Amino acid sequence: MLRFDVMTLFPEMVKAPLSESIIGRAQKAEKLKVVCHNIRDYSKDRHHRVDDTPYGGGKGMLMMPDPVYDCFCAIPKEGERRRVIYLSPKGKVLTQKKARSLATFDQIILLCGHYEGIDQRVLDEIVEEELSIGDYVLTGGELAATVVIDAVGRLIDGVLPDPICHEEESLSSGLLEYPQYTRPVEWHGVRVPEVLQGGNHQKIRAWRDEKAVELTVKNRPDLLSDKGES
Repeated sequence: MLRFDVMTLFPEMVKAPLSESIIGRAQKAEKLKVVCHNIRDYSKDRHHRVDDTPYGGGKGMLMMPDPVYDCFCAIPKEGERRRVIYLSPKGKVLTQKKARSLATFDQIILLCGHYEGIDQRVLDEIVEEELSIGDYVLTGGELAATVVIDAVGRLIDGVLPDPICHEEESLSSGLLEYPQYTRPVEWHGVRVPEVLQGGNHQKIRAWRDEKAVELTVKNRPDLLSDKGES
């Protein structure tokens, strides 16, 4: 069972969305475990303060190293393969390939920054890599942490009902997923493509492959370039 430990100032921002749907059911079935640790609980300040002004000036406040480090030290270490990740726009962008790699670990510790970030000294001491979910900036790392847990957690055996769900979805094959249709056969004057109604699985597979390439060329041609380089 893969265990996720989330170091955060706002545990409910992580707990709430992950308690629903597939990841929520996976936790109840003990396919994975998500534990949130409130960094503020490790503040030595009587007001539970965790931030201070940055040296050298600048706007905003910076999270101090001691509460972060003490929170990290209190997390029980499980399994042989562990990874400590800081959610940061400075990190490498999360990809499906990276999610598959992380799904092989026994424990993933996710550190969520806030305010203007975290004192670099504690990052250098405990963090093994920085990870971003896109080229934009959020108010904190909590939403990014939930994205990582969802993307990685769904790859764990038994979380999704059928392993083929991983193989045919967007990005797993290096292409975007083909269009899909359900009942009714005709909706708002548009019919489901005849090939999908015919039952010829070879033709259906060929149609899906063709549409996947078309969509990728139209919406994400960069994926085709990356595929050619790998």
